[in-house]
Amino acid sequence: MIGSLRGTVLERSATGEAIVEVGGVGYRVLVPLTALQSLVPGDATFVFTHLHVRDDAMVLYGFPSREQRDTFEVLIGANGVGPKLALAICSVHSPAALRRALIDDDVDALTLVPGVGKRTAQRLLLELKARGCRSARPSPAWATSPTRSATRSRRSPTTDQSKTSSATPCVASRSVGGKDRHARGAPQPRI
Repeated sequence: MIGSLRGTVLERSATGEAIVEVGGVGYRVLVPLTALQSLVPGDATFVFTHLHVRDDAMVLYGFPSREQRDTFEVLIGANGVGPKLALAICSVHSPAALRRALIDDDVDALTLVPGVGKRTAQRLLLELKARGCRSARPSPAWATSPTRSATRSRRSPTTDQSKTSSATPCVASRSVGGKDRHARGAPQPRI
């Protein structure tokens, strides 16, 4: 897995593709259109990456911040959202703006994304709410993925009761009777 790239920008295209050379190897990276302007050919750069592996291709997606990459990863975890649509959403909305749209149930904000109609936006809001936190904290992990919740440590019932008021809504809702639960309520597998 490639987590980040630090190198020199060789070229970029208006479609959101850049080539970043690292140690003599050029990596083709798809980036949100908002990040494209900061990738100037000849300049040094650093991008957080997500490697998406399919049967027919391996595609590298790059982001200027960890928060934006985490948002992308939460989006591709939603039903019916592939990497292209997630990248389009990240190109239109910052993680904070997407978090605000989620909190405000702002369907119109999601319909600003090319290829997202009203019905898709409504479905996406429901799916993201089921997976994510409704708090407005600017946390990079604004939504939890199943892999993150599966690695959380076990808590005792007394710890859960004492920390419920300070926990985020999604953590408090998963912690029931001293046992952590996934966002959808299924018990976690024992590790």
